[in-house]
Formats: sequence, structure tokens, C-alpha cells
Amino acid sequence: MSGRKKFKSKIGKVKATVESLGYEVSVKPTKRARHATEIVKEACYEKIDMLLVSGGDGTMNECVNGLATSRHKPKIAYIPSGTACDIAKTLGIPKNVDKALKIIRDDHHVMMDIVKGSHGHFVYVTAIGNYVDISYVTQSRLKRIFGYGAYLFTGLREFFTIPMIKTEITHDEGNIKGYFSLIMAVNSRRVASFNIIRDPVLDDGKIDVIVYRYIPLLNNLIYLVSFIFAPNKFPGITRIKTARAKIYTEHHHKWNIDGEAANAGNQEISVIPKFLNIIINQRKAGSFFPNQ
Repeated sequence: MSGRKKFKSKIGKVKATVESLGYEVSVKPTKRARHATEIVKEACYEKIDMLLVSGGDGTMNECVNGLATSRHKPKIAYIPSGTACDIAKTLGIPKNVDKALKIIRDDHHVMMDIVKGSHGHFVYVTAIGNYVDISYVTQSRLKRIFGYGAYLFTGLREFFTIPMIKTEITHDEGNIKGYFSLIMAVNSRRVASFNIIRDPVLDDGKIDVIVYRYIPLLNNLIYLVSFIFAPNKFPGITRIKTARAKIYTEHHHKWNIDGEAANAGNQEISVIPKFLNIIINQRKAGSFFPNQ
């Protein structure tokens, strides 16, 4: 269901390229929600050498949840074919299949942090509040027709409905509480195709938690500045870097985890350092993975 469903026509080329690298290739299409998790568990049981994933952020999330409960951890390759593909953009992996295959051939891999949350493991973000449901409430039909523009159409509906979320957050350095409109825990540079963290470190065992105070009439302006310029300091925004956090909220909004919907309620997160052995664009290694 990812993106515009064009990857299927490229499978022959991908298979031939990977076989030329000396691998025996088995192709497993997903058929339903959470199917990727089952496929990955089976693949890990068979002790494969490399898992090549194609899809969007939700597909990658399902694969990581399969890896998280498996003893064997294969190397991960990724060819993005979803709508936003924030993980791929952060790691410098293009949607162009030929260019993505070149990165796989170059085989520059790093150990990337992931995060364990109350509603499953995630790679790059969990969030609650304004605009966070856009990725999963936008109809697949609209994504196929308009691509990323479909998200913008959906977002217009939320422009005038800013939530007020009573929250308390405990973290490594203390706690904060109050009324917030948006709460994000981010292990990435990009979220929803915006550069949320200017200089993320993805192998330090910590995650960036960003909270936006509920300020009537000003919240959308604060979002605009934050999403476009990613300032380290700005009124109404608090940034925390922590290895663990407990987020207490009774708000009815569902959590967004790597672009997919999860249950509402409290969220407890903890970073699993250097868990994911993943092939990336070598140009991103020095900036985002300085500890290896």
C-alpha cells in the first residue's frame, strides 16, 4: 500500500542486482497490516545475511518490530517507495531505484539507535497532538494521485483545531508539565518531510523530545518557524535530549509511531543504542553517526 505502488515493476532489476553481489534472493510481498513483522521474524529464524526492505516508513517500522524480538540481526538495506519516507531522507537514500541500488553496492553500513515504546519499537518518531495523524488518515487513493501533496490537503483541516493536551514528562534531567499542543520524540532529522532536528546524532543512545506549549492563536506560527528553520531555542518550544522518558497524558488523541496510528494514553520510551545495522549513504555517516 506504500506510496504510488510503482516499486513492483522494479523488483526484477533489484533482484538481479542483489544476486550479482553474491546473494541468493527470496522476494516476499506483504499482503496485510503487520505482515512485514511476520516475514522478518521468519527470515531471522532462517539466519539470512541481508534484509532488503522496500516501502514507506510504516513498512520499515514493521520490519524493525520483527527484528526487535529476534536473536539473529541481519544487515538492513532499504529502497524507499512510500510517500514521505522520512527515514530514507535522513539517511540519504533516494527513491530512485538505481541510485538506491548503488548505495547498497557501496555497502557502507552503520549501527543506528532505535527506541522501545509502550506501543512497540520505532525507528524515528513517536508523536501526539496537532497534525500527527495526517500520515494515516490521508486516503491511499489520494496519496497515489497527489503524492506528498495529499498530506497538505489533509493538514488544512487541522489548521483551526489545535488540541490542548495536559501532560507531564519525566526524563533523565528532571520533569516538565503543562498544557501542550504537540509532543514529539524524534530519532531523525526529518519528520513529515520537515527538518525538525538540525544536527541529530543517531548513535548516542539518546532521543530528542520536543514539546510545543499550547498558546492560543500562536501555535501555527510556532510550528511554521520550528518546521522550516529548526531553531535550537524558540519561545513556546522545549527541547530535551534523554535516554528515557515517561509521558503521562489522558488525552484521547492516538499516538503516531513512524507514521502509523497507535493507542492513546501514556507513553514510556527508552533508547536501544546501536541496534540497527543499516546501509546508508556514506555522506551522512560522519554527521549523524559520529560515535563509530
